[in-house]
Amino acid sequence: MNHFKHHVFFCCNQRGEGETCCNALGATDMQTYAKDRIAALGLKGKGKVRINKAGCLDRCDEGPVLVVYPEGVWYTYVDREDVEEIIQEHLVNGRVVERLRI
Repeated sequence: MNHFKHHVFFCCNQRGEGETCCNALGATDMQTYAKDRIAALGLKGKGKVRINKAGCLDRCDEGPVLVVYPEGVWYTYVDREDVEEIIQEHLVNGRVVERLRI
């Protein structure tokens, strides 16, 4: 059994000025938003959902990106509405958000 039902990693890598990276596109703010939302929904903790920051996930050109395990589903997103859709559809209801999947 996995320790968490879902383990989500947000790429929060910061590269040099002018280089493409997830953090320059708001990844840290979106990771904080997701972490706070999971806690507010009562989904934080063992057997539930864990939201983490990650270093470079090597998909910069598709960023910002996050990956949900154990399924290994990769997403891109633009704003809080996209992250909220991933939370509600994938993490709460178990349905992959195809329009954001990469």
